[in-house]
Amino acid sequence: MSLSEALEMAVRTDPGRLRPHNEDAVFCDAALGLAILADGMGGYNAGEVASSMATTLLADSIVRTPDDREPQEFDPSGLRVAHRQLRERIEEANAEIYFAAQNQPQFAGMGTTLVVAWFYDNRLTVAHLGDSRLYRLRAGRLECLTRDHSLLQEQLDSGMISAEQARVSRRRNLVTRALGVDLRVNPELRDFEVQPGDLYLLCSDGLSDMVDDEEIGQAVQALGSDPDILAEQLVQMANDNGGRDNVSVIVTRVRGGFPAHAGWWQKLLSRFG
Repeated sequence: MSLSEALEMAVRTDPGRLRPHNEDAVFCDAALGLAILADGMGGYNAGEVASSMATTLLADSIVRTPDDREPQEFDPSGLRVAHRQLRERIEEANAEIYFAAQNQPQFAGMGTTLVVAWFYDNRLTVAHLGDSRLYRLRAGRLECLTRDHSLLQEQLDSGMISAEQARVSRRRNLVTRALGVDLRVNPELRDFEVQPGDLYLLCSDGLSDMVDDEEIGQAVQALGSDPDILAEQLVQMANDNGGRDNVSVIVTRVRGGFPAHAGWWQKLLSRFG
């Protein structure tokens, strides 16, 4: 199967019930096997600018940047090409956002969380910064594949607070890594094997803060066969629970295998000329 045949993607983004602007930004393309979600932060419309820059710059650069090797291959240093591509492209986007914030007063202090899912050769590479998440439903079990880069997560890991305390903490949204805040950036990258029947969910904290994992899991299991309906339902659930933040989701259902063949990525990129 080609990627466009193997992957079914649906996306929704909504300002929520209380925010006047939507500072989330999303991109997905099943033909590229690429999904990107960013949750912006900053005064006025600066968060919206940061998240939009992140998704636009990354989507364009991953497609436009030539590479002699396929994403699943390894370079001479032993690094998987997809990892090198994502790290380099994220570093470039970080610099663009950082210098825009430094040079334009109206954008001072802007930044964004980021989660990127790149599907290729029956696998997935995930890159993330901040507290936007990626979940996977497999064989009826929902698992969060990312770990929040946040003060709250550090407090949980150290035992300073309990899970019950975390649910009502006022420090839920203090992230420890973000795109565009510092000149240097350190995205976390991980690889996962992908199986037919898997379902993947990228989301901003507008969903995960308003709907607990158990409820998300129930919705995903019940509606996962139709990504469009599931995406719509998840946004509705967040809004029904208060909708205190912008909420964005990208749902990917894996219909079948997508093993790579020689030259597939270059052939795919040639369509985007």
